[in-house]
Amino acid sequence: MSGSIFGQQFCLSTWGESHGPAIGAVVDGCPAGIPLSIDDIQKALDRRKPGTSPFATQRKEADHVEILSGIFEGRTTGTPISMLIRNTDQRSRDYDPDPYRPGHADYTYDLKYGFRDYCGGGRASARETATRVAGGAVAQKFLAELGVAIKAYTHAIGDVEISNADFSTQNALNMPDQVAYEQAAKLVESAIQSGDSLGGEIACQITGIPAGVGEPVFNRLEAVLSHGIMSIGGVKGIAFGAGFDAAKMKGSAHNDALFSENGIIKKKTNHAGGMYGGISDGSPVTFKVAVKPTPSISQTQQSVNRQRENITLNIRGRHDPLIVPRAVVVVEAMAALAVADLILIGLSSNIDNIRKALIL
Repeated sequence: MSGSIFGQQFCLSTWGESHGPAIGAVVDGCPAGIPLSIDDIQKALDRRKPGTSPFATQRKEADHVEILSGIFEGRTTGTPISMLIRNTDQRSRDYDPDPYRPGHADYTYDLKYGFRDYCGGGRASARETATRVAGGAVAQKFLAELGVAIKAYTHAIGDVEISNADFSTQNALNMPDQVAYEQAAKLVESAIQSGDSLGGEIACQITGIPAGVGEPVFNRLEAVLSHGIMSIGGVKGIAFGAGFDAAKMKGSAHNDALFSENGIIKKKTNHAGGMYGGISDGSPVTFKVAVKPTPSISQTQQSVNRQRENITLNIRGRHDPLIVPRAVVVVEAMAALAVADLILIGLSSNIDNIRKALIL
Protein backbone atom coordinates (compact mmCIF):
# COMPACT_ATOMS: atom_id res chain seq x y z
CA MET A 1 0.00 0.00 0.00
CA SER A 2 1.58 3.25 -1.13
CA GLY A 3 0.59 6.71 0.04
CA SER A 4 1.81 6.51 3.66
CA ILE A 5 4.63 9.08 3.36
CA PHE A 6 4.16 12.85 3.51
CA GLY A 7 6.88 15.41 2.74
CA GLN A 8 10.07 15.73 0.71
CA GLN A 9 12.71 17.03 3.15
CA PHE A 10 10.89 16.77 6.48
CA CYS A 11 9.12 13.43 5.95
CA LEU A 12 6.53 11.53 7.98
CA SER A 13 5.95 7.84 7.33
CA THR A 14 3.15 6.11 9.26
CA TRP A 15 2.09 2.50 9.67
CA GLY A 16 -0.43 0.34 11.53
CA GLU A 17 -4.14 -0.43 11.71
CA SER A 18 -6.95 0.38 14.12
CA HIS A 19 -7.08 -3.10 15.67
CA GLY A 20 -3.51 -4.23 15.14
CA PRO A 21 -1.03 -4.56 18.03
CA ALA A 22 0.36 -1.05 17.49
CA ILE A 23 0.60 1.98 15.23
CA GLY A 24 3.68 4.04 14.59
CA ALA A 25 5.46 6.88 12.85
CA VAL A 26 8.92 7.63 11.52
CA VAL A 27 10.06 11.24 11.07
CA ASP A 28 12.99 11.56 8.68
CA GLY A 29 14.82 14.79 7.88
CA CYS A 30 14.39 16.54 11.23
CA PRO A 31 17.50 18.68 11.89
CA ALA A 32 19.78 17.72 14.76
CA GLY A 33 20.02 19.61 18.03
CA ILE A 34 16.33 20.32 18.67
CA PRO A 35 15.20 19.73 22.28
CA LEU A 36 12.64 16.90 22.21
CA SER A 37 11.22 14.64 24.90
CA ILE A 38 8.47 12.05 25.25
CA ASP A 39 6.44 14.67 27.14
CA ASP A 40 6.47 16.97 24.10
CA ILE A 41 4.83 14.26 22.01
CA GLN A 42 2.60 12.88 24.76
CA LYS A 43 1.00 16.28 25.42
CA ALA A 44 -0.13 16.43 21.79
CA LEU A 45 -1.38 12.84 21.83
CA ASP A 46 -3.36 13.47 25.02
CA ARG A 47 -5.33 16.18 23.21
CA ARG A 48 -6.39 13.68 20.55
CA LYS A 49 -6.80 10.42 22.48
CA PRO A 50 -10.24 8.81 22.85
CA GLY A 51 -12.24 8.32 26.02
CA THR A 52 -11.59 11.77 27.51
CA SER A 53 -14.88 13.53 26.72
CA PRO A 54 -18.62 12.80 26.79
CA PHE A 55 -18.59 13.89 23.15
CA ALA A 56 -15.96 11.35 22.05
CA THR A 57 -15.75 7.60 21.58
CA GLN A 58 -15.33 5.77 24.87
CA ARG A 59 -12.64 3.48 23.50
CA LYS A 60 -9.96 3.72 26.20
CA GLU A 61 -6.56 4.12 24.62
CA ALA A 62 -3.79 5.65 26.73
CA ASP A 63 -1.83 6.45 23.56
CA HIS A 64 1.48 6.19 25.43
CA VAL A 65 4.26 6.92 22.96
CA GLU A 66 7.61 5.14 22.92
CA ILE A 67 10.54 6.79 21.15
CA LEU A 68 12.73 4.08 19.64
CA SER A 69 15.38 6.15 17.87
CA GLY A 70 16.58 9.59 16.83
CA ILE A 71 16.90 11.17 20.31
CA PHE A 72 20.03 11.34 22.45
CA GLU A 73 20.33 13.22 25.75
CA GLY A 74 17.09 15.09 25.06
CA ARG A 75 17.94 16.34 21.57
CA THR A 76 17.33 15.19 18.04
CA THR A 77 20.33 13.54 16.43
CA GLY A 78 19.39 14.18 12.78
CA THR A 79 18.65 10.48 12.25
CA PRO A 80 15.14 9.01 11.78
CA ILE A 81 12.87 9.45 14.81
CA SER A 82 10.85 6.26 15.24
CA MET A 83 7.79 6.28 17.53
CA LEU A 84 5.48 3.46 18.66
CA ILE A 85 1.95 3.66 20.11
CA ARG A 86 0.44 0.37 21.26
CA ASN A 87 -3.26 -0.44 20.79
CA THR A 88 -4.73 -1.76 24.04
CA ASP A 89 -8.54 -1.52 23.86
CA GLN A 90 -9.62 -3.12 20.59
CA ARG A 91 -13.03 -4.84 20.38
CA SER A 92 -12.85 -6.56 17.01
CA ARG A 93 -16.00 -8.60 17.77
CA ASP A 94 -18.03 -5.43 17.15
CA TYR A 95 -17.21 -5.54 13.43
CA ASP A 96 -18.86 -7.66 10.74
CA PRO A 97 -16.70 -8.54 7.69
CA ASP A 98 -19.56 -8.67 5.21
CA PRO A 99 -21.69 -5.50 4.95
CA TYR A 100 -20.35 -2.24 3.60
CA ARG A 101 -20.90 0.54 6.13
CA PRO A 102 -22.38 3.68 4.50
CA GLY A 103 -19.99 6.62 4.50
CA HIS A 104 -16.94 4.44 5.22
CA ALA A 105 -14.07 3.22 3.05
CA ASP A 106 -15.21 -0.43 3.22
CA TYR A 107 -16.56 -0.50 -0.34
CA THR A 108 -13.68 1.34 -2.00
CA TYR A 109 -10.99 -0.66 -0.17
CA ASP A 110 -12.69 -3.84 -1.34
CA LEU A 111 -12.84 -2.54 -4.90
CA LYS A 112 -9.17 -1.55 -4.88
CA TYR A 113 -7.56 -4.46 -3.03
CA GLY A 114 -10.15 -7.26 -3.11
CA PHE A 115 -9.31 -7.80 0.55
CA ARG A 116 -9.48 -5.55 3.58
CA ASP A 117 -9.05 -5.32 7.33
CA TYR A 118 -12.64 -4.75 8.42
CA CYS A 119 -11.89 -4.39 12.15
CA GLY A 120 -12.41 -0.74 13.00
CA GLY A 121 -11.73 0.27 9.42
CA GLY A 122 -8.12 -0.92 9.48
CA ARG A 123 -5.82 1.61 7.85
CA ALA A 124 -8.77 3.91 7.02
CA SER A 125 -9.64 4.33 10.69
CA ALA A 126 -9.30 7.67 12.48
CA ARG A 127 -7.04 5.74 14.84
CA GLU A 128 -4.32 6.35 12.24
CA THR A 129 -4.34 10.07 13.04
CA ALA A 130 -2.49 9.46 16.32
CA THR A 131 0.64 8.80 14.27
CA ARG A 132 0.19 12.12 12.44
CA VAL A 133 -0.08 13.90 15.79
CA ALA A 134 3.15 12.27 16.99
CA GLY A 135 4.97 13.35 13.84
CA GLY A 136 3.39 16.80 13.98
CA ALA A 137 4.62 17.27 17.54
CA VAL A 138 8.18 16.82 16.28
CA ALA A 139 7.55 19.31 13.48
CA GLN A 140 6.13 21.86 15.94
CA LYS A 141 9.24 21.60 18.12
CA PHE A 142 11.33 22.38 15.03
CA LEU A 143 9.07 25.30 14.08
CA ALA A 144 9.15 26.66 17.65
CA GLU A 145 12.92 27.08 17.27
CA LEU A 146 12.13 29.42 14.35
CA GLY A 147 9.36 31.35 16.13
CA VAL A 148 6.53 29.73 14.15
CA ALA A 149 3.36 28.83 16.07
CA ILE A 150 0.22 27.00 14.91
CA LYS A 151 -3.16 27.32 16.61
CA ALA A 152 -6.35 25.54 15.52
CA TYR A 153 -9.76 25.47 17.17
CA THR A 154 -13.38 24.51 16.56
CA HIS A 155 -15.04 27.29 14.59
CA ALA A 156 -18.44 25.65 14.18
CA ILE A 157 -20.43 22.54 15.11
CA GLY A 158 -23.36 21.96 12.79
CA ASP A 159 -24.96 25.38 12.33
CA VAL A 160 -23.56 26.78 15.62
CA GLU A 161 -20.64 29.11 14.90
CA ILE A 162 -18.44 31.07 17.30
CA SER A 163 -18.77 34.86 17.24
CA ASN A 164 -15.27 35.56 18.59
CA ALA A 165 -12.32 33.44 19.68
CA ASP A 166 -11.58 33.68 23.40
CA PHE A 167 -8.74 31.23 24.03
CA SER A 168 -9.11 31.52 27.80
CA THR A 169 -12.27 29.41 27.34
CA GLN A 170 -11.50 25.69 27.71
CA ASN A 171 -14.12 23.04 27.00
CA ALA A 172 -14.64 19.54 25.59
CA LEU A 173 -15.45 20.82 22.09
CA ASN A 174 -12.28 22.96 21.75
CA MET A 175 -14.65 25.84 21.02
CA PRO A 176 -13.27 29.19 22.27
CA ASP A 177 -16.66 30.82 22.80
CA GLN A 178 -18.64 29.83 25.90
CA VAL A 179 -22.05 30.83 24.52
CA ALA A 180 -21.48 28.93 21.27
CA TYR A 181 -20.11 25.98 23.24
CA GLU A 182 -23.26 25.66 25.33
CA GLN A 183 -25.44 25.78 22.21
CA ALA A 184 -23.24 23.27 20.39
CA ALA A 185 -23.17 20.92 23.40
CA LYS A 186 -26.96 20.73 23.35
CA LEU A 187 -26.86 20.05 19.62
CA VAL A 188 -24.38 17.20 20.12
CA GLU A 189 -26.38 15.71 22.99
CA SER A 190 -29.47 15.74 20.79
CA ALA A 191 -27.57 13.95 18.00
CA ILE A 192 -26.35 11.33 20.47
CA GLN A 193 -29.88 10.70 21.73
CA SER A 194 -31.14 10.21 18.19
CA GLY A 195 -28.22 7.96 17.21
CA ASP A 196 -26.94 10.49 14.70
CA SER A 197 -23.75 12.52 14.23
CA LEU A 198 -22.54 16.02 13.36
CA GLY A 199 -19.82 17.76 11.38
CA GLY A 200 -18.31 21.22 11.68
CA GLU A 201 -15.49 23.60 10.84
CA ILE A 202 -11.97 23.99 12.21
CA ALA A 203 -10.13 27.30 11.92
CA CYS A 204 -6.33 27.47 11.95
CA GLN A 205 -3.79 30.28 12.10
CA ILE A 206 -0.04 30.03 11.55
CA THR A 207 1.92 32.96 13.01
CA GLY A 208 5.60 33.81 12.80
CA ILE A 209 5.94 32.15 9.41
CA PRO A 210 8.65 34.02 7.49
CA ALA A 211 8.09 35.51 4.06
CA GLY A 212 9.19 33.34 1.18
CA VAL A 213 7.87 29.94 2.25
CA GLY A 214 6.27 28.02 -0.62
CA GLU A 215 7.50 26.73 -3.98
CA PRO A 216 5.88 27.70 -7.27
CA VAL A 217 4.19 26.15 -9.16
CA PHE A 218 2.99 22.79 -7.88
CA ASN A 219 4.31 23.13 -4.32
CA ARG A 220 2.64 26.41 -3.47
CA LEU A 221 2.19 26.93 0.26
CA GLU A 222 -1.58 26.51 0.08
CA ALA A 223 -1.18 23.48 -2.19
CA VAL A 224 1.08 21.61 0.23
CA LEU A 225 -1.06 22.63 3.20
CA SER A 226 -4.14 21.44 1.31
CA HIS A 227 -2.47 18.12 0.54
CA GLY A 228 -1.72 17.54 4.21
CA ILE A 229 -5.07 18.73 5.57
CA MET A 230 -7.18 17.04 2.89
CA SER A 231 -5.42 13.74 3.62
CA ILE A 232 -7.08 13.68 7.06
CA GLY A 233 -10.04 11.29 7.07
CA GLY A 234 -13.36 13.14 7.26
CA VAL A 235 -12.04 16.45 5.88
CA LYS A 236 -14.08 17.57 2.87
CA GLY A 237 -12.82 21.07 2.18
CA ILE A 238 -10.28 23.78 2.95
CA ALA A 239 -10.40 27.52 2.29
CA PHE A 240 -7.68 30.15 2.81
CA GLY A 241 -8.20 33.74 3.92
CA ALA A 242 -11.55 34.98 2.63
CA GLY A 243 -12.10 31.51 1.20
CA PHE A 244 -15.27 30.96 -0.81
CA ASP A 245 -16.48 34.44 0.13
CA ALA A 246 -13.80 35.72 -2.26
CA ALA A 247 -15.99 34.51 -5.13
CA LYS A 248 -18.62 37.06 -4.09
CA MET A 249 -16.20 39.99 -3.69
CA LYS A 250 -14.89 42.55 -6.17
CA GLY A 251 -11.18 42.93 -6.72
CA SER A 252 -11.24 46.35 -5.05
CA ALA A 253 -12.58 44.73 -1.88
CA HIS A 254 -10.53 41.52 -1.96
CA ASN A 255 -7.12 43.08 -2.68
CA ASP A 256 -5.13 43.59 0.51
CA ALA A 257 -3.96 47.21 0.58
CA LEU A 258 -0.23 47.50 1.37
CA PHE A 259 1.42 50.23 3.43
CA SER A 260 4.84 50.92 4.89
CA GLU A 261 5.40 51.43 8.60
CA ASN A 262 8.94 52.28 9.66
CA GLY A 263 10.21 50.66 6.49
CA ILE A 264 8.25 47.47 7.06
CA ILE A 265 5.57 46.51 4.51
CA LYS A 266 2.24 45.59 6.11
CA LYS A 267 -1.30 44.79 4.94
CA LYS A 268 -4.53 46.47 6.03
CA THR A 269 -6.48 43.21 5.53
CA ASN A 270 -5.58 39.56 5.05
CA HIS A 271 -8.11 38.29 2.53
CA ALA A 272 -5.32 36.37 0.79
CA GLY A 273 -4.70 34.30 3.91
CA GLY A 274 -1.04 35.22 4.30
CA MET A 275 0.32 34.37 0.85
CA TYR A 276 0.56 35.55 -2.73
CA GLY A 277 1.49 33.33 -5.66
CA GLY A 278 1.71 30.42 -3.27
CA ILE A 279 4.49 32.12 -1.24
CA SER A 280 4.07 33.39 2.32
CA ASP A 281 4.17 37.18 2.72
CA GLY A 282 5.08 37.23 6.42
CA SER A 283 1.55 37.83 7.73
CA PRO A 284 -0.46 35.10 9.51
CA VAL A 285 -1.53 32.20 7.31
CA THR A 286 -5.21 31.51 7.94
CA PHE A 287 -7.57 28.81 6.74
CA LYS A 288 -10.74 26.92 7.64
CA VAL A 289 -11.43 23.22 7.27
CA ALA A 290 -14.79 21.52 6.68
CA VAL A 291 -15.25 18.19 8.50
CA LYS A 292 -18.08 15.84 7.59
CA PRO A 293 -20.42 14.15 10.11
CA THR A 294 -19.01 10.93 11.56
CA PRO A 295 -20.26 8.09 9.32
CA SER A 296 -20.60 5.62 12.22
CA ILE A 297 -24.12 6.17 13.57
CA SER A 298 -26.44 3.85 15.47
CA GLN A 299 -29.49 4.48 13.32
CA THR A 300 -30.64 1.73 10.96
CA GLN A 301 -29.24 2.38 7.48
CA GLN A 302 -29.68 0.88 4.04
CA SER A 303 -26.63 -0.80 2.51
CA VAL A 304 -25.41 -3.82 0.55
CA ASN A 305 -23.16 -6.77 1.32
CA ARG A 306 -20.31 -8.24 -0.72
CA GLN A 307 -22.79 -10.39 -2.63
CA ARG A 308 -24.48 -7.15 -3.83
CA GLU A 309 -27.64 -7.95 -1.84
CA ASN A 310 -29.65 -5.10 -0.30
CA ILE A 311 -29.61 -5.17 3.49
CA THR A 312 -30.40 -3.01 6.51
CA LEU A 313 -27.50 -2.31 8.83
CA ASN A 314 -27.04 -1.35 12.45
CA ILE A 315 -23.45 -0.34 13.20
CA ARG A 316 -22.12 -1.58 16.51
CA GLY A 317 -19.09 -0.34 18.40
CA ARG A 318 -17.87 2.77 20.19
CA HIS A 319 -17.84 5.82 17.95
CA ASP A 320 -17.51 9.59 18.10
CA PRO A 321 -20.77 11.51 17.56
CA LEU A 322 -18.47 14.09 15.94
CA ILE A 323 -14.75 14.15 15.23
CA VAL A 324 -14.23 17.91 15.01
CA PRO A 325 -12.85 18.54 18.55
CA ARG A 326 -10.32 15.69 18.34
CA ALA A 327 -9.39 16.63 14.77
CA VAL A 328 -8.21 20.09 15.89
CA VAL A 329 -4.81 18.76 16.97
CA VAL A 330 -4.58 16.65 13.79
CA VAL A 331 -5.03 19.78 11.66
CA GLU A 332 -2.26 21.48 13.65
CA ALA A 333 -0.01 18.45 13.12
CA MET A 334 -0.46 18.31 9.35
CA ALA A 335 -0.04 22.07 9.05
CA ALA A 336 3.22 21.83 11.03
CA LEU A 337 4.53 19.02 8.85
CA ALA A 338 3.71 20.94 5.66
CA VAL A 339 5.33 24.18 6.81
CA ALA A 340 8.41 22.42 8.23
CA ASP A 341 8.93 20.65 4.92
CA LEU A 342 8.58 23.81 2.84
CA ILE A 343 10.93 25.77 5.10
CA LEU A 344 13.66 23.17 4.63
CA ILE A 345 13.04 23.02 0.87
CA GLY A 346 13.18 26.83 0.71
CA LEU A 347 16.68 26.96 2.16
CA SER A 348 18.00 26.10 -1.30
CA SER A 349 15.98 28.79 -3.10
CA ASN A 350 18.82 31.30 -3.44
CA ILE A 351 22.60 31.34 -3.34
CA ASP A 352 22.81 33.49 -0.19
CA ASN A 353 20.99 30.83 1.83
CA ILE A 354 23.40 28.19 0.56
CA ARG A 355 26.43 30.35 1.38
CA LYS A 356 25.17 30.89 4.94
CA ALA A 357 24.54 27.17 5.36
CA LEU A 358 28.11 26.36 4.29
CA ILE A 359 29.74 28.74 6.79
CA LEU A 360 30.88 26.48 9.63
